[in-house]
Amino acid sequence: MTAPIDTAADTGTEPDGRSPRRLPVPRDAKAPMRATSWTVGILILVALHWIAFESTDFRLDSLVSGAQGMGRFIAEAFPPDLSPEVLSDGAQGVLQTLWVGLLGTTVSVPFALLLAVFGARTTAPNAFVYQVARAILSFFRAVPDIVFALIFVTAVGLGPFAGVLALICHNTGVMGKLWSEAMEEVDPGPEQALGTAGANRFQVVANATIPTVLPQLTGLLLYRFDVNVRSSLVLGLVGAGGIGLLINKSIKTFQFDQMLTYLIMVLILIVVVDLASAWIRKRLQ
Repeated sequence: MTAPIDTAADTGTEPDGRSPRRLPVPRDAKAPMRATSWTVGILILVALHWIAFESTDFRLDSLVSGAQGMGRFIAEAFPPDLSPEVLSDGAQGVLQTLWVGLLGTTVSVPFALLLAVFGARTTAPNAFVYQVARAILSFFRAVPDIVFALIFVTAVGLGPFAGVLALICHNTGVMGKLWSEAMEEVDPGPEQALGTAGANRFQVVANATIPTVLPQLTGLLLYRFDVNVRSSLVLGLVGAGGIGLLINKSIKTFQFDQMLTYLIMVLILIVVVDLASAWIRKRLQ
């Protein structure tokens, strides 16, 4: 004789056919505190934006009232000046901007690499060297490249050399910081294996750390080259050479058609650099 089948258990219903009772959901004790924190955070954010709007004179009505002047400015810029003299000066300025960005990136590589090794916890010889290297990186990174450019323009005079020196200093700080963080995230296995085999710190870094993170270092280097080419354009506005100097000159002399020509050439340069960087990254993968 077989046992009766409990259809209520199979169907998940009560014996009388009603739906089963659902257990009450436990109350989240932290919900009120979390809601209060979100409310306070949003209010603080709104207050900070209100202060920022007031401090920066952010007024959309001023933009609307100045639309006529902007329209006149744009109208005077068209059509761009495509005369041979302007194109020749622009081509020289574009190439000079490219060379400034290139040298500002590559010449800073040994300094950035040395500071990255000393500024990474996993490769620094001791805590004192680590703190000194991090302080140097922080200083070079904190001072904007345009401030370095103003300093070097005063020291070596107007021209692209001041821009190269400015980019070397600033890029050393930024790239050294990025590289040191990449070294700290490396798998410690190869380093420990070499250390156990009797390798000194220099041998461990040269044969384990750097080869492991070399793809990351190369990718960050290409990224910084892209950024430095754009930065060299801005440095030209303060007398550090390149096409930025020509743009600044054309604006001051109200030759807006020449300015538009130089801007178009800058756009072409940026697109070419982006495509070249993407192609190199693809080849290195």
